[in-house]
Amino acid sequence: MHYAFIIDDYLPDSTRVGSKMLHELALEFLNRGHQITVITPRTKTQIGDPALVEESIDGVKIWRFRNGPVKGVGNIKRAINETLMSFNAWRAISSKIDHDKFDGVVYYSPSIFFGTLAKKIRRKCNCKSYLILRDLFPQWAIDAGVMKKNSISTKYFKYFESINYSSADSIGLMSIKNLQLFQSIYPKLCNTHVLFNWASAQPLQTLLSNSSIRERLDLDDKIIFFYGGNIGHAQDMANLIRLANGIKEHKKAHFLFIGQGDEVELIKEQVKDYKLDNVTILPSVSQLEFRKILCEVDVGLFSLSKNHTAHNFPGKILGYMVESLPILGSVNPGNDLQAIVNEAGAGHVFVNGEDKKLLLAANQLLDEPSMRFKQGNASFNLLHKYFSVTSASDLIINKLNNKN
Repeated sequence: MHYAFIIDDYLPDSTRVGSKMLHELALEFLNRGHQITVITPRTKTQIGDPALVEESIDGVKIWRFRNGPVKGVGNIKRAINETLMSFNAWRAISSKIDHDKFDGVVYYSPSIFFGTLAKKIRRKCNCKSYLILRDLFPQWAIDAGVMKKNSISTKYFKYFESINYSSADSIGLMSIKNLQLFQSIYPKLCNTHVLFNWASAQPLQTLLSNSSIRERLDLDDKIIFFYGGNIGHAQDMANLIRLANGIKEHKKAHFLFIGQGDEVELIKEQVKDYKLDNVTILPSVSQLEFRKILCEVDVGLFSLSKNHTAHNFPGKILGYMVESLPILGSVNPGNDLQAIVNEAGAGHVFVNGEDKKLLLAANQLLDEPSMRFKQGNASFNLLHKYFSVTSASDLIINKLNNKN
């Protein structure tokens, strides 16, 4: 079978968890004897460049269509360029689809703007489509106060969100609570189910000595609490800065944040305000470098804003699980990730705002190596139980082939 995968950002340059997840899914499909073509934007272009460039990574065919940038630009420009993605993609690939006929379409959201493209491919190839829905935008932006509920911009995004959902034969949401919320908002959409985030459960085997993050940052004797990923409104990173401030008297603790987003400058200012010397903030790194760093740190951190009504499972915790790191983090009230991690003994998860509990757990992980080891092993076992790429592939393929 030949499947089309659609995503707005892909390897090798992408630092996002979503691109890593989709590539691991593609490799699993390949291992099962299927063909994969990834359709994704190519934003670094010049006048005269072709509309479509074909590449291959690890046996995965990639079609990169020409499109304006959607990362690192202003909100208006980003909205325009994202809106044009389906149009630009179809213009670039439509003549090729008769030759490269697809037996199914898998598209990843965010972005919400690939619904039109998925629908056109589904119609031309007479095949099923599957939406991997990882967050409810613009709902999370409304929850965070970034957008107003009845604004023109919200209505604009809601229109394309509805196209995104109506183009899918099946929709996989990342948690039970997210599924329940989605069904309460869109009761007429009955083609939904839970699809947990996933990762290939293969730890990184080797670590080059000359690439040690501990040596570069002079952290050899520290217990490193690590956060890697988006640093924005949805995460409420001030929550983790408060934790770093609360534990600053413990000289063995160091907080390493690696990522990008619209709150990077905010947390840098907070670090200055608190006069913290136990925090290092670095820009995003490649996927391989990220995995090397995970081999050296001690605790995996995450944070979600307490204002969310959607119940996301941050993709970053999958990397923590693969490298057997204990998980320490905060979620919005009602998020079922809290019970999953805590009941598995894979770490400590609290509701955002429970600062004293978070600080106590951090101190325990800092002082008790046996706890870090035990919870790290439980974290890896949890990955196998719920979040494997094998189970994700089984579910998606069954849905695309009309199996329950």
